[in-house]
Amino acid sequence: MEIKVTFRHTEPMNSLRDYAIEKISKVDKYLDFPAEAHVVLSVEKFRHQVDVTLNLSGTWIKAVEETEDMYSAIDQVADKLEKQVKKYMQKIRTRRSETWHSEVSSAEREEDAASSEQFVIEVEEMEAKPMDPEEAAMQISYSNQDFLVFRNSNTNQINVIYKKKNGNLGLIQPVG
Repeated sequence: MEIKVTFRHTEPMNSLRDYAIEKISKVDKYLDFPAEAHVVLSVEKFRHQVDVTLNLSGTWIKAVEETEDMYSAIDQVADKLEKQVKKYMQKIRTRRSETWHSEVSSAEREEDAASSEQFVIEVEEMEAKPMDPEEAAMQISYSNQDFLVFRNSNTNQINVIYKKKNGNLGLIQPVG
């Protein structure tokens, strides 16, 4: 993590600079990617203020703390920053896992099930009644089933009509 320290209305001190860098750099252990931090240490009368702005690949996290002692202000702002970064990273990880789970195709899921050899094939027998595809479409739209197996009265072959996620119907016909 790259950390820049700026002093305002006070003389720059290496001990304060090193202490601020040490405390703010502890946040780096929660990050999966490089980040930049800008720390501003300012003094106005008896108020010692620490303002930290953290750039996480375009996302800005800001923490400000003001006390009568600069070292305690650095400690408190580091704690605030740590909490915010933990929360942000948890949010990112949750989004990544949700995206990953939604991108896994059904074919990959079937491969995983086949490779683990813990699946059960349930056999269900049903009569394939002869009807044309329009009649099958009407029948499935009135039922709460996801698919209907029927014998196409035009071709005398087994067909399957099913409900798609977008609300339309799909028809599976054998070729040849």
